[in-house]
Amino acid sequence: MTAEHFTVNIPQGTLDDLRERLARTRWIDEVESAGWNYGTSLVYLKELVRYWHQEFDWRAQEAIINRFAHFRADVDGFGVHFVHQRGKGENPLPIVLTHGYPDSFWRFHKLIPLLAEERNGISFDVVVPSIPGYGFSDKPEEKGLLFRGPIFGRS
Repeated sequence: MTAEHFTVNIPQGTLDDLRERLARTRWIDEVESAGWNYGTSLVYLKELVRYWHQEFDWRAQEAIINRFAHFRADVDGFGVHFVHQRGKGENPLPIVLTHGYPDSFWRFHKLIPLLAEERNGISFDVVVPSIPGYGFSDKPEEKGLLFRGPIFGRS
């Protein structure tokens, strides 16, 4: 298995496309005074889209995300993204934090530095992978993705 440093850097064209699609949102009608009774509140949804279109700064978020050490590894021909924060102190213990569905590695962004810090002589080398199809891991192209090889107990 080979792993290479990875920097989160979404192409500007992708961000521009998102902004354009948000600007072209076609709004549905809502039952008067329905609020959340029949699904998402239209007032709430319009405010959320306005925020993403006019205020959200992806590049600022990207800089925060890139404070962690990101990697991508080729595992049996499949690209897996992960964060690897080395523990401080002597002999940090390895720990893997895995998010569920639907979620991302970012769920653990507050916990990662706490686990890597040495406390009472203990620290952890923290590894947080993005499960296949999420974050910056490859998306499976077929059902039943199964890794093979000594790491996963198959050969």
